Amino acid sequence: MNKTVHYTLTTILFLIGLPKAFSQKTNDNIGTEVVNVVKPYTPTISDAFKVKETPSLDDEETQRKENIQYNIFSFPVASTFAPAKGKAANVDKEPAEKIFSNYLTLAAGNYGTINAELFVTQNVSNTDYFGGMLRHNSTQGGINDVVLDDKFLNTALDLTYGSRTKTMTWNADVGYQNQVYNWYGIFPGTLSDATIDGIDEQQTYHTLYLGGRLGLGDSFLKESSIKFSRFWDAFGSAENRFVAKPSLAFDIVKEKIKADFVLDYISGTFDQTYYGGASFKYGFTNVGFQPSVVIKKDDLTVNAGVGFFYSAAQEAGESKFFIYPQVTGSYKVVGDLMIFYAGIEGGLKQNSYRDFVQENFFVSPTLAVAPTDQKFDVYAGLKGKLANSVSYNIRASYLNEENKPLFKSNGYDESSANTDGYAYGNSFDVVYDNVKTISFFGELKADFSKNVTFGINGTFSSYSMDIQKEAWNLPGISIGTSLDVNITPKWYAGAKVFFVGERKDQFIRSSILIDYPIVNATLDSYFDLNAHVGYKHNERLTFFLKGNNLANQNYQRWLNYPVQGIQVMAGASYKFDF
Repeated sequence: MNKTVHYTLTTILFLIGLPKAFSQKTNDNIGTEVVNVVKPYTPTISDAFKVKETPSLDDEETQRKENIQYNIFSFPVASTFAPAKGKAANVDKEPAEKIFSNYLTLAAGNYGTINAELFVTQNVSNTDYFGGMLRHNSTQGGINDVVLDDKFLNTALDLTYGSRTKTMTWNADVGYQNQVYNWYGIFPGTLSDATIDGIDEQQTYHTLYLGGRLGLGDSFLKESSIKFSRFWDAFGSAENRFVAKPSLAFDIVKEKIKADFVLDYISGTFDQTYYGGASFKYGFTNVGFQPSVVIKKDDLTVNAGVGFFYSAAQEAGESKFFIYPQVTGSYKVVGDLMIFYAGIEGGLKQNSYRDFVQENFFVSPTLAVAPTDQKFDVYAGLKGKLANSVSYNIRASYLNEENKPLFKSNGYDESSANTDGYAYGNSFDVVYDNVKTISFFGELKADFSKNVTFGINGTFSSYSMDIQKEAWNLPGISIGTSLDVNITPKWYAGAKVFFVGERKDQFIRSSILIDYPIVNATLDSYFDLNAHVGYKHNERLTFFLKGNNLANQNYQRWLNYPVQGIQVMAGASYKFDF
C-alpha cells in the first residue's frame, strides 16, 4: 500500500472521529480498526440540484390581502414664517434725454448764405396749445460765369392754435411765405452785353393761407381738413385755392368701411402771355367720392375701393366725369420677412401755379394750368426684413397719365416786344402730354445699431409720349444714399449722396431775319455729396458744420441754370423752455 495514501486516510479518519471523541467521556476506549485499500482513490463530483430563484408558495395565508384604511386628520398649524419679497436686479441705463419745447438755429456760410429757424410752442391750458415757426434761408449768389443776379431768399412764418381732448382734436393754422428768385439762366451767346444790362431778372412770390383740422375719436367723422390759400407774384399773377377733405369711417358686419370726400377748387389769372397779348384765366372745381372696405383674412389684407370724380371747368377746358380703380392688397409670405403687395390706383390731380413754382422756381408767369388724369398706376413688389435691423422694398410699376405737365425751356424771340425778365429764353413753360411710365424702385434701410443707420434707394424709369419728342427734364435714373453715425455721446456725423441721370430739354431761338436751328440739349448726369458733423456741448447747445456739393460739381439742375459750387455753413442750435 502506498505510504502517502495510508497517511492521508489516517488523517481523515482522525478528523471525523475527533468531535465524537470530545463529546464522550475521557475514559472511553475508542479502539483500533484496520482499513485495507485494494485500489488507488479516484474522486468524483456528484450532480448538483439548482435551487429555484422564485419558489412557489402554496400557503393560503400568503394569498390573502388585508384591506387597510388610512384616516388623515387635518388641523391648522400656526406659523410665523413670512417670505421676503424678491427685488429686481438694478440695470444700468442712460439718463433719458430731456425734451425741450422750443429751439433756435442760426447758421452762416459762403456765398453770403444765412439760415435761421425759430420754433416755439406753449401749452395754454391742459388741453390747448399754441405753436409757431419762423424760417429764413437766403444767399447772395456768386455762381461762376453767371452774368445775371443769382441770389435767392425764402422766408416763411407758420402759426397754429389747437386743442386735444379724449373725444376731439382740432387746430387752426395761418401762415405767410415770401420767396425771391432770379431768372439768371441765359443761353450762351444769345444776348449782347447791352441787352443783358437792361434785364430785370427778379421774381417775387407770396403765399398766404388759412386752414384747420378736426378729428372726432368716437364718431364716424374721423378726420376733416380745410385749407384756403392765395398765391401771387410780382407780375400780376394770382391764384386762389380751397380744399376740403372730410373722412368717414365705420364698421359694418365686422368690416371696416371708409369714405373720403374731396372738394378742390382753384381759380387764377395771368396778366400776360409769353409772347405778349391779353391776360387769361383758368378755373376748375374737382369733386370726389372714394369709398373703400378693408378685408382681412389670416395673412391677407385687401383694401378694395373706387374713386368717383367730377371736374367742372369754369374758364377754358372741358367738364368731365372720371371713375378710378383704388384696390391695394398685401400678403405675408413669410411673416414680416417677406410681404408681397400689389395694387391698381388712379385719381384726379389738381395742378396749380404754386405747385409748379415750388418744383421749378424759374417758370414764367404765363403757364397753362389744368388737372392731370392719372388713369391708373399698376404696381407690385416685395418688402420685408433681411434681418432684425435690415429692411428692403422692391417694386415695379406701370403708370398711365393723361395731360401730364412737363417743364420745357421757353424759346427766345428776338423780334418780340416782351422785355420782361423771363422773356430771354431764361424761363420755363409747362407743356402737357399723355405719358406712360414704366419704373423699377428699390430701397434698403439698415439700423446697424442705435448709433449707425444707413439707407439707399434708386428709381429707374422709362417714358413714352404721344406728342412731345422727349419726356422733358425727367431723369431716367435717380439714386440716393445716406449714412448717419453717433460717434460718441457728444459727436455725430452724417453724409448724403444724390445721383441724377441725364435729362432732355430743347431751346428754340427765332428771328425774322435768321433761321436758327433748334437746339436739342442733353443735361449731363450729376451727383451731389452733402455731409455734416455736430458737437453736443450740452443738452441745450449744439454746434454743427455742414457742407453741400462737396465734390464741386458744376452741374445744371435745369437748362442753363448751374448751381453753386462747394457750400460750407457753420452754426449752432439752442433748445429752451419758457
